[in-house]
Amino acid sequence: MVHKEKRMVTFGQVHKHEIDDKIFDKDCVAIVDGDRERVFELFGPRFCFEYPEEHWDDSKMDFFPRGYIEI
Repeated sequence: MVHKEKRMVTFGQVHKHEIDDKIFDKDCVAIVDGDRERVFELFGPRFCFEYPEEHWDDSKMDFFPRGYIEI
C-alpha cells in the first residue's frame, strides 16, 4: 500500500477559494492529498502557508474556527 502525502494549508486574510462547493479562507485549514506542487495546482500562489502533515501542530487550530476541510 502506498501512503499518500498530505499537506495542511492555511490562507491569508484576503485569500478565498471555492472548490467543489467548499469555501477555503482564513478561518479554516485545508487538508490536501498530495505534495506542495498539488497545493499550487489547487490554490495558485494565493495561500499563506503549507505544512507536511507530520509538521502540523494541532494546537494552532484555535486560530481556525471553521476547522479542517478536506479537498
